[in-house]
Amino acid sequence: QVHLIESGGGLVQTGGSLRLSCAASIDAFATTAMAWFRQVSGKEREFVSRIGWNNATTHYADSVEGRFTIFRDNAKNTVYLQMNDLKSEDTAVYYCAVYRWGNFYTASSYDGWGQGTQVTVSS
Repeated sequence: QVHLIESGGGLVQTGGSLRLSCAASIDAFATTAMAWFRQVSGKEREFVSRIGWNNATTHYADSVEGRFTIFRDNAKNTVYLQMNDLKSEDTAVYYCAVYRWGNFYTASSYDGWGQGTQVTVSS
């Protein structure tokens, strides 16, 4: 059974930074790929970033490349998303999820979605 809890969201001004955390209760966390997605009301869930079982393999959406960094601490069963130089278009609810199989850019390849954490970037 998978249980994910996201935290760290909030209100920040354009150009600011936030660090999101995702605490995972999952068997074999250390060997499981994880990802962050985000969703704006009325739109589909959008891929943000993915990390392999260690910190060596990462992928980013073009829109966040160079500004966001995903990393994990397997000792704490936690994956993080460091977000710098935030823009108004980053405003969304951010979710973490467990990769299962398939195209890792699509939400259907993941499960165990948490409740999400709201990020609001004001100009």
